[in-house]
Amino acid sequence: MLATRIRPRWKSVALTTAAVLVGLTTPALTAAPAAATTTEYDGTYYADAIGKSGTALKDSLHTIISDQTKISYSAVWNALKVADQDPNNSSNVLLLYSGVSRSKSLNGGDVGDWNREHTWAKSHGDFGEVTGPGTDLHHLRACDVQVNSIRGNLDFDNGGSAVTNGGGSTVDSDSFAPRAADRGDVARMILYMAVRYEGDDGFADLEPNEKVGNGSAPYMGKLSVLKAWNEADPPSAFEERRNEVIYDTYQHNRNPFIDHPEWVEAIW
Repeated sequence: MLATRIRPRWKSVALTTAAVLVGLTTPALTAAPAAATTTEYDGTYYADAIGKSGTALKDSLHTIISDQTKISYSAVWNALKVADQDPNNSSNVLLLYSGVSRSKSLNGGDVGDWNREHTWAKSHGDFGEVTGPGTDLHHLRACDVQVNSIRGNLDFDNGGSAVTNGGGSTVDSDSFAPRAADRGDVARMILYMAVRYEGDDGFADLEPNEKVGNGSAPYMGKLSVLKAWNEADPPSAFEERRNEVIYDTYQHNRNPFIDHPEWVEAIW
């Protein structure tokens, strides 16, 4: 039986650093299963999900997180300036994949700007920028324009060559791998989308699979790699704060895999 650990809402700097080091040093396919967690939301927000596993857990979480306030795609700009704020510089946002801290004012489409990255590529299920999956903050992140373009709509997998100014991210012809410190973040965002969007609200049923090159199909791979990334790179203080901001201020729903990373293995 997995040991239970109680994780406070805000982690210490030391724990955050440890989480990054785990992501950098743990072999991708040999990480130990995530320990069970206890959160302040278990008796309220997650009450119906506690104690479940497999399809029952997935179905319960889908119902819970589908109670959501949706925002427009234009509103995402300002939301990211709050959710992705650099904890060491309130004038900047931290960029996904590269880890660069960049001025909030440099949002746009030019070289040197940051824009809105859909971690679940919007072509995988053809939902575009429509209010709903196209504007869901739990998978949208501030990202360097050029690095975002290199990732494109590629699936996620290990391997490849270094991405220019990508902070250690790699890419090949059919897949992309974020830098080690962002791999767990990406895994938990992708798997959130797979639980949130089940095809019952007019959008595609999004699911992870074991392929790359999924194209316009509503799938994202590779599941085994995403699971390993979730284990190797546990939720950081930045990620937990982001979850709180989205829950408290914008969408009023949570990413359950940030609160309970062990639920990834419990479902998949």
